[in-house]
Amino acid sequence: MASKNSAQEVGSNEFKEFDPDSDLINNDLKPTTQDQRTFSGWEMASLWIGLVVGVPAYYLAGSLVDLGMSWWQGIATVVAANIILLVPLVLTGDPGTRYGISFPVLARSAFGIHGAHIPTLLRALVGCGWYGIETWIGGEAIFLLLPESIKLSAYAKSLPWLSTSPLEFSCFIVFWLAQLGIVWRGMDGIRQLEKYSAPILIVLTSALLVWAYINAGSFSHMFSLSSSLSSSQFWALFFPSLTANISFWAPLALNIPDFTRYAKSQTDQILGQAGLPIFMGAFTFVGLAVTCSTSVIFGHVISNPIELLGRIGGVVTMILAIVGISLATITTNIAANVVAPANVLVNLSPSIFTFRRGALLTALLGIVCQPWRLLKSSESFVYTWLVGYSALLGPIGGIILADYYILRRTKLNINALYSANPVGTYYYTGGYNLAAIAALTVGILPVIPGFLHKVEVIHSVPKAFMVIYNNAWFISFFSAGFVYWVLSCLKGTQKNSSSADPLLSS
Repeated sequence: MASKNSAQEVGSNEFKEFDPDSDLINNDLKPTTQDQRTFSGWEMASLWIGLVVGVPAYYLAGSLVDLGMSWWQGIATVVAANIILLVPLVLTGDPGTRYGISFPVLARSAFGIHGAHIPTLLRALVGCGWYGIETWIGGEAIFLLLPESIKLSAYAKSLPWLSTSPLEFSCFIVFWLAQLGIVWRGMDGIRQLEKYSAPILIVLTSALLVWAYINAGSFSHMFSLSSSLSSSQFWALFFPSLTANISFWAPLALNIPDFTRYAKSQTDQILGQAGLPIFMGAFTFVGLAVTCSTSVIFGHVISNPIELLGRIGGVVTMILAIVGISLATITTNIAANVVAPANVLVNLSPSIFTFRRGALLTALLGIVCQPWRLLKSSESFVYTWLVGYSALLGPIGGIILADYYILRRTKLNINALYSANPVGTYYYTGGYNLAAIAALTVGILPVIPGFLHKVEVIHSVPKAFMVIYNNAWFISFFSAGFVYWVLSCLKGTQKNSSSADPLLSS
């Protein structure tokens, strides 16, 4: 009989029992040891608090109200999306805690030893884009809180070839550099940052809410906002909005094993993540309440929290604004957008990349993405960027969960995940699982016409394609998972590998 913890804890002594391929492993890719599993339920929850409290999440419910929803419909849509997303988050987090493996290693099970590079690079691409976006927001905080004399200088004038000003770009680079110090400390530095930042962010967010209530007299202005949509208009808006809000954290739903591999137990990872819908609902309520209050306090709506903090004035407020926005942005950016791409690059070439080198390249690619162009309008951000990339990530999640739960029944062969032996469990055809690649293609292709129409490459497409696009995550997730399951059963690729795994047998 296997020992009680043999399938849940992969320590350094056990790891010596197998003969891994040097091209598939280094210290960052090894299963975590028991000593490395330090994330408690509170620290997992702190991670999500740090992720949630940020400028992009502040806008979510407000953007839906601007499109015609009532205040409660906007918040309910955000909460519903995060309740749905909680399911794949917890399910995908299980193998991370059970086996101590990261997302790139887990992806080898479904896509193959070499095929895993396809889904992980897609996830990394999205992460680099988000890293640039969040860093630009942090730089914007520095810019907006600068003295007016500096902001009115010649350096603040936009350059056509750059699409921004030298001053704004300089603020972006300053914030970019500030994050590297934390990233350079690795996962322990990230854990400490999230743990101690969470209470500070809660206090600052609460203070902003209290300020808005006192100065506006109440939140009656927000509560009076009713829906301007008919029943059919509401549902036409609801589903793409639900998809966009699911897409907001869909990247994390894929690479959550990168964090849960450090959790003390399955209970810690589940309880720590269970608060996500509550955190998102609470913070979007704050964003909406404060935004609505600004119309009473200042006579017009100020939807940008950075601009609002700059308008409140006072030296103390200015300092708190810089600390709060910087902390909120850094905690979100490093955890959500550095860890996954860095691990992907390590997986791509363990002999060249370490976590630090991967993180540095991620940061550099964040500049190349030119985030100031991605943030030109809220509609392009929400309905092109968020919904668009959900078509890439949805099918990956569906395939990995179908492989892990339906086909393999949570049993993985740890030896084979690190071996390029042609007869290995996860070698498939030349290291690629053609069933997974075919399913990924099936999940992505139907969404492409709607996306091309959204970015105005195609001027007219059948309505069915727009319905598919507006529900991209759902359709791609379930269709890819189903196709993968069918193809795997037809090809007979599924094998119960537990008996061959020394970590799962006596």
